[in-house]
Formats: sequence, structure tokens, C-alpha cells
Amino acid sequence: MIMNNIDETNSTPPLGVGGKNIKNESNFKSPLGVGGSFLFKGLIRDKSRSLLPIIVVTVGVMMTVFLEAYMSGIFSDSIESTARFSSGHVKVMTTAYRENLSQMPNDYAMLEVDNTLEMLRTDFPDMIWTDRIQFGGLLDAPDSLGNTRSQGNVLGMGIHLLNSSDEIQRMDLQTKLIEGDFPQKQGEALITKELARKMKLVVGDQVTLMSASMYGEMAMYNFRISGLLHFGTEALDRGMIVADINDVRFALNMENAAGEILGFFSDSPYDNSRAEALAANFNSKNTDTQDKFSLTMAPMSGVGGMDFMIAYSENAQFLVIFIFIIAMSVVLWNTGLVGGLRRYGEFGLRLAIGESKHEIYRSLIIEALFTGLVGSFIGTAVGLFFSWLMQKYGIDVSGMMQNTQMMLPTVFRSQISTTTYWIGIIPGVLSTVIGAMLAGVGIYKRQTASLFKELEN
Repeated sequence: MIMNNIDETNSTPPLGVGGKNIKNESNFKSPLGVGGSFLFKGLIRDKSRSLLPIIVVTVGVMMTVFLEAYMSGIFSDSIESTARFSSGHVKVMTTAYRENLSQMPNDYAMLEVDNTLEMLRTDFPDMIWTDRIQFGGLLDAPDSLGNTRSQGNVLGMGIHLLNSSDEIQRMDLQTKLIEGDFPQKQGEALITKELARKMKLVVGDQVTLMSASMYGEMAMYNFRISGLLHFGTEALDRGMIVADINDVRFALNMENAAGEILGFFSDSPYDNSRAEALAANFNSKNTDTQDKFSLTMAPMSGVGGMDFMIAYSENAQFLVIFIFIIAMSVVLWNTGLVGGLRRYGEFGLRLAIGESKHEIYRSLIIEALFTGLVGSFIGTAVGLFFSWLMQKYGIDVSGMMQNTQMMLPTVFRSQISTTTYWIGIIPGVLSTVIGAMLAGVGIYKRQTASLFKELEN
């Protein structure tokens, strides 16, 4: 018989399914061995395997990037609003004034403010400096006969209003002026609309401010109401008067004096470490603990409990972003897991033609890595684009801020930081790869006996 003529010692072993050498199984080389370019081309050409996962990753990364920039902008603007209105990035005052800051003790105010401002602008030219006076008092509204018809407690602030719009822009008073106009000459002042309603005042009325001078004497000064303000914060709207600082100096007998000098970084938003270093440098040269009138500088985090607000903002931002990243990671994790499970038929076929389980598992992870990288790149680019649009143009929410109890900006803007560029990698790449790794565990549980049954189906 022909079969008897076969030389068993020299014969070629039979081939299995797909031409696999059964006796030399370990020598089989998968096409995947040529490198990642083979897998990448396969993903690009097979849209059913790559398009949906990339879209899901892109959307998830885009939302993560945009949320990070949005949260950074909101918290940064909230801190900036407080800094511009009351605390500054740093604040210069006397030692005694700082110890009694909540009482606005103008009897401990700084003298020779012009010289102090000149010194600060010379020593710290990269900062913007402005002097202010805060005070409390009683506002009296007379009737036509000059008798008192209404009175109200007020919190006052003296800032540069005449011949300069810097403070108006810095404190965003344009959006808060709802009636009348800003002071155009000495003797004019702004009050809140709520205070005007309680005291039955209108624009143009005369009022008398009664307060204490820098030397503890009783001071009285007449103002004409030029405009009405609405801050949207109950504590301020209850009773606030804003006047030009020179009028306040004359009223409180504070010639060339000021309670505080505020400093602002001209090239960046508030940076706590930078502010603390600046304050330490200034205090080492100017502060004398034995002299209650010596100058001292405090960073924003050291004024009026602002350290809690800054720490809260940072932690709240981290917590919100962390929760969102976890949520997006679960979504992308499941996407990779479901995608891997749907390909068990494909894995079975590849095992049947002789590809090893290790090679299939490795190729699955590499495909997930490619998908995550492509989706993360596109998602980060799109997220940065929308973040840039919101950073430049912002969203005007002044209509929703009328009754808020917080000092918040009327225009919400995002803020693109270094973190914004890489934070999308966490859900985009890691979660996708982890999902694929979990799905690929089932490859090692495949039994050859069940493959033919699956192929028949």
C-alpha cells in the first residue's frame, strides 16, 4: 500500500486547523509579532472595533478636562472677587490695626500713606498697590425741615472713585450700580438699594454720616447720594456706603492716612505661597512687635479667616473632580469590559487557528492602549477648546446672582492650568486599559472543545 512507503522518520508532521504544525506548536508566530503598527492599522480599518470606543473615551475625557478647567475658574474667581473687594492678595497695615482688624480701628491707621505707597511701589514693582479706608457709622436722613426722619447703621468704604476708574473696575462696581451714577465730584457717595429702601431715600437726597474720627472724636459729614448699588450679598446690601477716599479722609480727620493698603499680583491670580513669601520678606524688614504702629503685611490667607476659604476651595475642587473622574472611569472601564466580552467569538477563532492566549491577551491590551491614547488626545483637544472659549468669553450669570449669600463673580469663566492638559489621561487611558485587562481574563478560561460549537453557531 502507498501508506507503507511513507518514511515515518522523515515525514512532515500533519498540519492542524489553519496549517498549524501540531508537533511544533511552540514555533507558531502570530502576525501580531510584527509590532504595534499591525494592531493600529487594524483598529483604523475596522471601524466597528474602534469607532465607538474612541467616541466614548473622547466624550469622557472632554467632560473631565472641561470640568477641571471650569472648577478651577469658579473657585479662582470666587477668591479673586473677595481679594479685590476686601482683602487684597496681600494687605499692609499697622500691627495694632491687624490685631483688631474686625473692628476697623482707624485710630491705629497708617500715617504718611503717600511715602508708604512710594516705598511699596519701589520695592515691589510687580504689584499693584491701592490705599483704602473702612469705617462704620450711622447714616442720618433729614426731612424738609432738617429734622431726622430716618437713620440706619452703615458699613463704609473709602476708595479712589474720582479721576480714576481702576477701583471701579477692580471691584466690579459697574455691574452692581443699578441706579444713578458714580460720584463725579466731592461730597457724593453710593449707597445700597436695600439701605435706600429702608431709609426711604432716592438718588439726589442729602444724608449725614456720623462716625468716629481717627482721634476718637465724633465726626459728621454731609453726602449727596449719586447712585444705588446692589451686591447680591445680604451682609453688604443691608447697609453699605461707598465714597471717594479723599472725602472719607476729610470726614474722619485722616489727612494723608489710611487704614490699609492692598496689594495685587499684576501678572497672575492669587498664589498663596508667593503671597506668604512676599509678606515674610516685608515683615522681616519693617515689623517691630514692640511698636504697635510699625507696618506689617499679611497674605490673603492670613486675613479674616480666608485661610479656611482657600483650603476649602482647593479641597472642594479636588473632591468634585475626583468623584467625576471615578464616575467617568467606571463608564470607560465598562466600555472596555463590554467590548472585550463581545469579542469572545473572535478570540475563540484565533485560538483555533493556533494563536496563543498570551498573544491574544497582549494584543487586547495594546488595542485598548491605542484606543485610550487616541480618545484622550482628541478629548483633551476638544475639552481645551471649550475651556478656552469659556475662559475668554465667560457666562454671564448676573441674573441668577441677585439673592446669593456668597461673594461670587457675575461672569463665570474657566481657567486652563497645567493640570488641565494631563488630567484626561486618568480616565481615558488607565480606565480603558484596566477594563480590557479584566475582559481579557476570560481568554484564559476558553476551552478548545467549545470552540467548534461556537463556530457552528
